[in-house]
Amino acid sequence: MSERASKMFRRGSRPGATRLADAVEDLEHADGLDGAIRTISSAISRVLRPGPVKDLLHGVPVGHPAHPPLTDVSVGCWTSAAILDLLPGTERASRTLIIAGLVGAVPTVLTGWTDWSALHREQQRVGLVHASANGTAAVLYTASLAARRRGLTGAGRLLGFAGFAAVLTGAYLGGHLAFRQAAGANHADKVAHLVSLGWHDLCSVEDLPDGWPVQRRLGYITMFVLRQGEEIHVLADRCAHLGGPLHQGRIITDRDEETCVVCPWHGSTFRVADGSVVHGPATARQPSFETRVENGTLQVRPVS
Repeated sequence: MSERASKMFRRGSRPGATRLADAVEDLEHADGLDGAIRTISSAISRVLRPGPVKDLLHGVPVGHPAHPPLTDVSVGCWTSAAILDLLPGTERASRTLIIAGLVGAVPTVLTGWTDWSALHREQQRVGLVHASANGTAAVLYTASLAARRRGLTGAGRLLGFAGFAAVLTGAYLGGHLAFRQAAGANHADKVAHLVSLGWHDLCSVEDLPDGWPVQRRLGYITMFVLRQGEEIHVLADRCAHLGGPLHQGRIITDRDEETCVVCPWHGSTFRVADGSVVHGPATARQPSFETRVENGTLQVRPVS
C-alpha cells in the first residue's frame, strides 16, 4: 500500500475526523517549509542570544509562556472591531480597536518567534503557517486603517473583515499547536500523580558515578540522578520544555555557584538542587525529589 493510500485509509478509520483537521495535520509533514524554517531559525539565533532578554520573551520570570496570553490582546481588539463594523456610528471606535490590536501585535510577535525557534520541526511547520496567517492579518488591518483615514470606510471595513478571517485562521493553527502538538505545555512527568507518598528505593549508591548524571527508573518515571560526593540530586528526567533527556545534558555551574543541568535538546537550564529554571525556553520548574541513603540504597520521594 502506498504512503498516500495508507494515509487515506487511516483518515477514513478515524471517526469524526474532519478535512480541516486533516489538512492541518498534513502541515506537520510539509517538509517543503523546512528551507524557510532553517533560514528564519538561524536568523533568530544570531539576533537573540541566550540571556535575560530571551528568558523574558520566553516567559521564564512569570513561570509560563508569555506568548499565548499576549495573543488575546490583538485577537480581542480585532474581534471587537469586526463586531462594531456591523453597526452604524462606530467607525471611530473600530479605528481605535484596530490600532490597539496592531500595537499589541508587537510583543506578541517577538514572544511568538522566540518560542517558535525552540520547537521541534513538526511544530515549527505549523507555527510558520500560523505566523504567516497572523502577519497577513496585520497587513490587512494596516491597509484597513489607511483606507478609513482616507475616508474609504466601506473599503476599510472589507479589509478589516479579510483581516479577521486571517486572524481566525491563525487562531485555529495556534490552537492546534497548543492542544494537539502541546507547544508550550509542561512536558515533565507529573510526579505527584504517578508516584505514591513516602520513600521509594531507587538504586544502590555504589552504582552511581561521581559527578556524572545517569538515568534511573521508578515505576513509570525516568529519573535524572547526579551524585556529587556525599550529595545526590534527583529530578524528573523528561525536560519540562519538550521532554528532552536531562541525563544526557551538560553539567555546569551558574553565577551563584549552583550546579545546573542543560537540556541537550534546546538548552533549558535547571538547578539540580530544586529543579528551578535558570534559563529557558522551559518556563516550568523541573519536578525534584528529596533523597536519603538507607543501608547503601538511594531512596527518593517527591518534593511536596
